Formats: sequence, C-alpha cells, structure tokens
Amino acid sequence: MRIVERGQAALVRDWTRGSIIGNLLSLSWPIVVHNALYMVGQTVDMIWVGKLGASAVAGVGVAFIIHMLVLAAKMGLATGARAMVARFVGASDTETANHVVRQAFIVSVVFGVIVTILGIFLAERILGLFGLKADVTAQGIAYMRVMFGGWVFYSLWLMAFTVMQASGDAVTPMKIHIFTRSAQVLLSPFLVFGWWLFPRLGVSGAALGMITGQAFGMAISLWILFTGRSRLRLTFRGFRLDPGMIWRMVKIGLPACVMGMQGNFGQMVLMWVMAPFGTLAVAAHTLNQRVEMMAFMPSVGLGMGAGVLVGQNLGARQPQRAERTGWLAVGVVEAIMLACAAVVLLWAENIVCLFNNEPELVVLASLFLRIAAAGYLMNGFITGLQNSISGAGDTLPPMVISLVTTWLVLLPLAFLLPQFTNLGLYGVRWAMVINLVIGAAAYIIYFRLERWKRKRV
Repeated sequence: MRIVERGQAALVRDWTRGSIIGNLLSLSWPIVVHNALYMVGQTVDMIWVGKLGASAVAGVGVAFIIHMLVLAAKMGLATGARAMVARFVGASDTETANHVVRQAFIVSVVFGVIVTILGIFLAERILGLFGLKADVTAQGIAYMRVMFGGWVFYSLWLMAFTVMQASGDAVTPMKIHIFTRSAQVLLSPFLVFGWWLFPRLGVSGAALGMITGQAFGMAISLWILFTGRSRLRLTFRGFRLDPGMIWRMVKIGLPACVMGMQGNFGQMVLMWVMAPFGTLAVAAHTLNQRVEMMAFMPSVGLGMGAGVLVGQNLGARQPQRAERTGWLAVGVVEAIMLACAAVVLLWAENIVCLFNNEPELVVLASLFLRIAAAGYLMNGFITGLQNSISGAGDTLPPMVISLVTTWLVLLPLAFLLPQFTNLGLYGVRWAMVINLVIGAAAYIIYFRLERWKRKRV
C-alpha cells in the first residue's frame, strides 16, 4: 500500500516547491538513466557491428549521423510541446496541457510517416554524398533503410516520453525504456550473427533490433497515456484539430529543430572533412562520437531536468527560482564532466578496445578521445544553460548561438587547421574543442541577460 501511495505522490508532486537541488536530482536521475539506456543500446549494437570489421563500423557510423539529424529535428519540434506542457502544469492548468499533448500526437504521426518514406527511398543518394568507399556505403545503406522503416514508432515514442517528462513524471518513461532496451540488447546479436533460428542480417540486424525495441516502447507508452497511468491522460473524445495551438508549438520548437538539425548537419560535414583521411580515421571518429555521447548522457539528462523545472517555475511565476535551477544544473554537470575527463585521460585505450581491438584503430581513436577530454568541462555550461533557456520557451537565441558556432567556428577550423598547421587530421578534433569553449561563453552571457525569463508561450 505504501509503495502505491508513494507512486501516486510522485505523479502529483509540485516541482515548484521545496529544495531546488533535491528537485533537480529527483527529476533528472530517471532522465539520465533513460538517456543512458538509449546509448547502451547504441553502444552494444556498435560492439556487435565492430565484430563485422572497420567497413561496417564506418558505414553504420555515417548512417547513424543521418539518424541523429532526423532525431534532432524531432526533438527540436518536441521542445515546443515540452516547454508548453511544463508551463501549463506549473500553472496548474492540466486541461490545456492535455490539449497540447493531443496536438503533439498528430504532429508526431505526420513527421514519422514523412521520415519513413524519405529514409527508405533516398538512403542511397544521401550516403552517396559522402564519397565513401563502395563497401562502406553498402553497409550504411543496409542499416539506414531498415532503421528508417520504423520511424513512425520512434516518433510516437519520443512524443510520449517527452510530454510525460515535461509534466514531471520522469520515472514512467525510464521504466518503459528499461524494458525496451533490454529487448533490443537481447535480440540484436541474434539478428546480426544469425544465432539460433534467426537469419544472419549483419548491420541490418542491428537496425531491426533497434526498431523492434522502439515499437515496444511506443505501444507501452501510448497505453499508459491513454489509460491515465501517468500525470497526463491522452483522449481523443471531443478531439478537434487546433491549428493555432500547433502553430504555437511549432513556433517554439522550430528554432530548436533548426538548431538540432544544423548541428547534426554540421556533424555530417565534419564526417565529410574526415573522410579523405581514410576509413581508419572515419572509424576512429565514429567510435569517439559514441563514447562522447555516453559521457555526455548525465549532462543531457540534468539539462533536460533543469529545462522542465525552469518551465514549471516560470509557469508558477517564480523566475528567480528558475534562474537558480539553471546555475545549480551547471554546477552538478561540471563535477560529472571533470570525472569523465579524468577517466578518458587515464583509460582511453581500454575504452576503445570495448568496440574494436585493431591496433591502428585503438591508437588513433585513443588520441582522438584524449583531445576531446579538453573540451568536456565546457559541456556543463552548454547543456545546463541551453536547456534552461529552451525550457523557458526561448528557443531562438540557442539556435543563433548554434548556427554561429557551427558554421563560423567549428567547420572553418576543421577545414583550415589540418590544411595550414602541422596538426593534420587531429586539427578536426581540436576544432571541436575550440567550438565548445566559444559556445559555453555565449550561453553564459545570454543566460545572465535574463531575457528568457520574460518569454511567453
């Protein structure tokens, strides 16, 4: 009985009162686990794919950049729903919050269908733009077509866990993710290597395992929303399409969508810059991206938690409390990133060997990792403050900062440093570090201006 009561209390908790740091950690840790589980699934898949050789690693790595580009677009659009749901829940207006969720459902279905169609039919043309070797391109196409075949499932799942987290219920999405990622991790090696009764599908098997888990996640999440087992209840009784509400949601989410897409498009261009250095360089760069995504998961989760709290506190007309939440998030993330940097500096080779033990790849990827560690301490300022600003619904300034740092700092330096210094291909990695430093400075300056406090949604 006490367990049930505690679970019910968690669903109605007022996150605008009590200890800020306590609320931040309580709301963020399930999001951190949720995001970490996502990376566990991707990392385990890459371990299996790594057994297929460097060409498979490189091909999946490039295809995954396309996936991240689309994911960034969807998460950007979801930022609008996240900010609005958090604001209305903070203002104790759950009826309007549920209305926002219904409109987000429609947007997610349309988005998922479009992505599925384009991903399947344009995979070969998209990957052909990278100028990769034929065997790498073939592996990427096989992975990409299967992966995008299930994007409708993924789009709805993303919508469901986003609005649940924004309402203050981060535990339910985490529990669902534990189940779905477990299914993926268990199923993937059987599909990749053809164990037991399953066919050997190679990289396509890794993608199929992923979308199977996503389909489970979508089904369970929607069941929970429709039956009211989370803080919100999704129902289409008396439903009406509300173009005005959709436009408000899109207007907030579009800058975040552009920010995420251009950032990931920048990563595509970065991969294009790295490609002439050879398959080994592409594979090392790919492995580093996976490791860094895992290292950044706690900061991303804490940033998202801070964004929800900022939105709810602004809805409750407590702007100073919202500001303190942002700075506390930065402090916590900085401590975590210091620990991550120390681990990478000490055990880079051991980390790389989890994916692939080819001697040349281990040496190159380890050097890449140690260079990246120099920029880890900037990540706290970027994720903590950017999510806080976006959580307030003020998504245009983060978009501008992202555009400037990516296209006027990162990519020019990534091209120029290898050409005009003795850094060679390592110049690309140092360009990424410099980009983080400048981005952190920009977010600190804008957050201190406090314009985000006056943003209306």
